[in-house]
Amino acid sequence: MTKVFSMFSGIGGFELGLLMSEKNVKLVGYSEIDKYAIEVFQKRFKGINNYGNATIIDETKLPNFDLLVGGFPCQAFSVAGRQRGFDDTRGTLFFDVARILKHKKPKHFILENVRGLLSHDSGRTFQTIIKVLADIGYLVQWEVCNSKNYGVPQSRERMYIVGHLRGQSRPKVFSFREGNGVSETSRKKERERSSQVSSTITSNYKRGTHAMGEQYILEPKELTKNIGQGQRVYSTNGASVSIKALGGGQGGKTGLYKIRQGKTQIRRLTPIECERLQGFPDNWTEGLSDTQRYKCMGNAVTTNVVEWVVTQLYKKEK
Repeated sequence: MTKVFSMFSGIGGFELGLLMSEKNVKLVGYSEIDKYAIEVFQKRFKGINNYGNATIIDETKLPNFDLLVGGFPCQAFSVAGRQRGFDDTRGTLFFDVARILKHKKPKHFILENVRGLLSHDSGRTFQTIIKVLADIGYLVQWEVCNSKNYGVPQSRERMYIVGHLRGQSRPKVFSFREGNGVSETSRKKERERSSQVSSTITSNYKRGTHAMGEQYILEPKELTKNIGQGQRVYSTNGASVSIKALGGGQGGKTGLYKIRQGKTQIRRLTPIECERLQGFPDNWTEGLSDTQRYKCMGNAVTTNVVEWVVTQLYKKEK
């Protein structure tokens, strides 16, 4: 059994991905401070101790574990977050991950962040992160994975960093492009998957139904040039844009889509549809306000990608 400690756990995307991989795992603790995310996490993963704020975790009091997972806050490295990096306190949270890795020395770790981490400060931020991890004693692999290649129709590029403690087995999780160590050609899973947003659209969606809510219906808009992200209208014939935790306009967090279900509608996606695009079961975030459901989905990892990474990491053990 692989014991797992989770940081910046959100609504449990890493944990769900681990379960989907069918790896025999036991979650020994997690760290999260957002009260709405905690509400969802505790509902879905009962009886797990929350160690709270990562900056004040006493690493000497943590249980032993074999794998650390976490999507350390990405706002400091994302375009939406103005890419302030380590000048943003959210960016320095990586060093709390490093502090815990240094003391506990688990066999492996899996970290997730935005693609912008690679290029931030002309690549120096990422070089610092890799050096810190190497100095602790880890061999590191990384790759930019796009969710649309892993079973969900969402174009969402995220950086996955996998570490192997020196002296442990080192399966090849990612293939590397010669020269810079990065391959951005994400792997496609073997099983058949949906490739269009239309596959996530709620089939019984109707104007005025209480279950889905009339508030999602938006009047069709005439498309004009140079409009903001929140007003752009997309087709459902293909992958969706990336779901965001932040964003203004009627479609700021999900995008607006031209949906044909009887009468053609232009609307944002519903929380359930966003859950599907992130690989979660329907109503995973049920009980929260829609505002918080969108935020939670925008901050979450895509469970299908986590499933694939975990499967590759432990494939030799099966």
